[in-house]
Amino acid sequence: MRFARLYLICMLPTIHFWLLTIHTFGLMLWLAAVVAAFIMDRGFRRARITVQEQGADALTMVAIALVAGILGAKLWHVLDTPEDFHYMRWSVLWDTAGFAWYGGLLFGLTALLVMGWRAKIGALRTLDLAAPAAAVGYGIGRIGCFLSGDGCYGIVIKPVHFLFLNFRPWGISFPHGEVPIFVPVYPTPLYELAAGLLIGWLLWRRGGRPHPTGLILGHYLMLTGLARFLVEFLRRNPKILWGLSNAQLASAGAFFVGLALTVWLVTRPVEKEQPDGEISI
Repeated sequence: MRFARLYLICMLPTIHFWLLTIHTFGLMLWLAAVVAAFIMDRGFRRARITVQEQGADALTMVAIALVAGILGAKLWHVLDTPEDFHYMRWSVLWDTAGFAWYGGLLFGLTALLVMGWRAKIGALRTLDLAAPAAAVGYGIGRIGCFLSGDGCYGIVIKPVHFLFLNFRPWGISFPHGEVPIFVPVYPTPLYELAAGLLIGWLLWRRGGRPHPTGLILGHYLMLTGLARFLVEFLRRNPKILWGLSNAQLASAGAFFVGLALTVWLVTRPVEKEQPDGEISI
């Protein structure tokens, strides 16, 4: 297929520079952190939060949240698939494959909560400021999955029958990926990249208008939960309950938590408006 041949050119698990070997997954993870730090720093500036006044540094917060998120993603993966740990032992923690989205989300959010509380910004307000950066950073990180072919792609492409029409969706094979596959599959990392960028843009736009503190977090949980829930139908993760995967159950939980938070916030009476344009309740 044309798209499969295209991927042979685009796929780049490693970059060799003299004696140095750079893994593109790690490179994209670094790029995601840089972009996320930039977006969060812009959010701090828009909210008039400064390092001098409140001891808050967006770059440090993103770096710590990233480390916590990676650790959480790997630990959750080990708990979810103990056979990988039995086979690879502790090397599974720094292997480029095997990152559980919900573990990273839980640990990353917890780290931001603690840092926001210590900086006296407020836990929910910190998560509001971090939400657009988290969405965009996640999407950019998926480029690393795509380039390395680490197994985060989707199921094998099959013909789709609709009414009297038959068509075959386009797909990409990963013959030289870290987890190789030789038939066209759904390139789900690209779908998640598009979703992450779109969600980040929507959250950034909404954050620029007056809103109850915590509302951007609620929207983030709803939108990312929905996006991950839908894309899981095309991924090859095993189904464990009601025909749903672990990631789908966690995504559904995130969606309903975000929905409950949003409904609670918009139905509570507004007490005062903050100088930076956000509304405190």
